[in-house]
Amino acid sequence: MLSRRPRTPEEQRKADRARARRAALKALRKARLAAGETGVKLSDWEGEFLSSVETRVEKYGRAFRDPEKGAARASLSMLQQVKLKEIGAKARGGKSARRFKQPNRD
Repeated sequence: MLSRRPRTPEEQRKADRARARRAALKALRKARLAAGETGVKLSDWEGEFLSSVETRVEKYGRAFRDPEKGAARASLSMLQQVKLKEIGAKARGGKSARRFKQPNRD
């Protein structure tokens, strides 16, 4: 059995960033591929969103700068993740996920 030396905190941070980057790129590509396979026409805005976010993640490792908009180790902000899920749901032919549950007004 091979014994691995423990990672330094800096090595662990680099590995976490790389993992988050790969996951974000995979989710972006998966949403675009799902739309292409099902024949769903994405709006111009949605196509531009996917392209610009993918470019920023590839270039910088993350698609947002403000630390208040998402986790420090995340590649996408919270709102970008929500929009990506909505685009993915549209591409798969399902309903878009609502962000907030409407209160019962009986």
